[in-house]
Amino acid sequence: MELAAGFASTSRDDWRELALEVLRKSGVEAGSPEEALSRTTCDGVTVAPLYDAGDLPGDPGPPGAAPYVRGATAAPGWDVRQRHAVADPEAVLADLENGVTSLWLVVGDGAIPVESLETVLKDVYLDLAPIALEAGERVREAAEVLFGLAAARGTTLSGNLGASAAHGPAAELASRCAAGFPGLRAVLVDATPFHDAGGSDAEELGCSIAQGVAELRALTGAGLTAEQALGQIEFRYAATADQFATIAKLRAARRLWARVAEVCGAPEAGGQRQHAVTGSAMMTARDPWVNMLRTTLACFAAGVGGADAVTVQPFDACLGLPDAFSRRIARNTQALLLEESGLGRVIDPAGGSWYVERRTADLAEAAWAWFQEIEAVGGAGRASGLIADRLAATRDRRAADIAHRRLPITGVSEYPDIHEKPVRRTKTEEPGRLPDARPAEDPEDPEGLPKIRYAEPFERLRDLADARPERPAVFLATIGPIAAHTARAAFAANLFQAGGLATETAGPGTDPEQIATAFAVSGATVACLCSSDRLYDEHATAVAAALHKAGAKRVWLAGKGRYEGVDANLHAGCDALAVLRTTFDDLPDDLPDDRPGDRSDDLPDDRPDDRPHDRPDDPADGLEVTR
Repeated sequence: MELAAGFASTSRDDWRELALEVLRKSGVEAGSPEEALSRTTCDGVTVAPLYDAGDLPGDPGPPGAAPYVRGATAAPGWDVRQRHAVADPEAVLADLENGVTSLWLVVGDGAIPVESLETVLKDVYLDLAPIALEAGERVREAAEVLFGLAAARGTTLSGNLGASAAHGPAAELASRCAAGFPGLRAVLVDATPFHDAGGSDAEELGCSIAQGVAELRALTGAGLTAEQALGQIEFRYAATADQFATIAKLRAARRLWARVAEVCGAPEAGGQRQHAVTGSAMMTARDPWVNMLRTTLACFAAGVGGADAVTVQPFDACLGLPDAFSRRIARNTQALLLEESGLGRVIDPAGGSWYVERRTADLAEAAWAWFQEIEAVGGAGRASGLIADRLAATRDRRAADIAHRRLPITGVSEYPDIHEKPVRRTKTEEPGRLPDARPAEDPEDPEGLPKIRYAEPFERLRDLADARPERPAVFLATIGPIAAHTARAAFAANLFQAGGLATETAGPGTDPEQIATAFAVSGATVACLCSSDRLYDEHATAVAAALHKAGAKRVWLAGKGRYEGVDANLHAGCDALAVLRTTFDDLPDDLPDDRPGDRSDDLPDDRPDDRPHDRPDDPADGLEVTR
């Protein structure tokens, strides 16, 4: 049966012709639809508007076979892995009894004490629940506890000990695992620090492969065969709400590692074992409920991408250690995707997609080129400076996109709720900090990489606004009828509220004195004109003059155009963070000396030197209303 029977056949040229016609009607002039509609990722990978069979890069092979793009095994589903950093046996058992299938235990100072590990695992069936350790320098002690428990109970072990060449006796533990615990791996290559430092997908992949090769060299140098060494390494990657990027990343990672195994002469051992963790960088402390959506998307992408184990971070991770409710939501996210959505019943659901296969291949190529750069300077151990510089450059580019709201953060930079109620929790820690967060320059981190969250610059401004005795406000001088000013007033209110600033409006009208009187009554020191271009031409200069006379320190204008008395413009695509920081500088200093405030020395140090101002080359604001 032909599903397309009865439909006229079309070609890419037919689509191009139709797409160009629509673009021209929309006022977009371009030589081709691809030129107008394509975008480029941080890695230089082009995402086209249309894909067809001609974009397929080649045969990815069957699931469970080299080059393992479609999965390291031919089994569907994944291991539901929950993270625990507190010695709480009841919480551990609650997770295992309600859908969690393996445990990720953080052991050491500030987490689960090594001496408490046996208590935490007292009622855990080690032959059924794999254990993944994160113990850093204390990995040997933690591993000995596990070995001792297995011997005392007469059971086997599975999971990962979390050793590495940098932390712990990786070769020794790998030899013990290979000899006596076939389901237990000794070495973990954790790529999440590169993601958390602001790196791109290709950079995260390239760094992980470089670290993996370094671990292989250490293990084979200690006497393990290439097959044994490959079988002792597990990789951890960040999964994000950009679902197609995550799917392609996990598939590309397996292709890259298969190539390494092929070069090592052990292609049959090249199936990469992957642990995907919903990324920390995308999480927000403000409006944390939106994190449920982010982690659901990330978990879905990890499952579709073929991760062997998945950890969903609790939605309130930025507020401290999770409580029972947030842990339940995290594990139920996976249960719903696995059981009710049936995602765990399908092998490589994205396989065969022209877009996914092409993006996987392009990302793998970019990551391999970056891996080769690292190898060219001597490998991961000698490339820390190169890696740090590359990640910093990507981090800065992304920060600029976030500041300009080209990468919007729902609930923070877009659609903020300045009156949101705090999340009620049963356990709290230092607000605004992930429980596993490292200082920006951790002396124990050999890479010296920072750990960032994309929302932090906006959230710091929200904190400054919240700390004031009364929430500071910006006056929206709405000129003309409601239909003329609503679009730009809504845009301006959304922007200022992203920094925690309230907004008050003048209401409809064009009388400068009436608007200035409303401004004076509001108590604000900053105003923003909001109206149509036609009404700006008629009234902007007079209203701006009246506002300055009434005491306005600065008068913004929502849109483009130069008018006497208007100090600066804000528009779609402007540097929203710079607008907010400038506004904070214009607020009165009315805080007590013992409280944080909006004084210039309290503002974040990453403010750009260039303040937004009205330039002739300001781009169109995209908020034009009917004249």
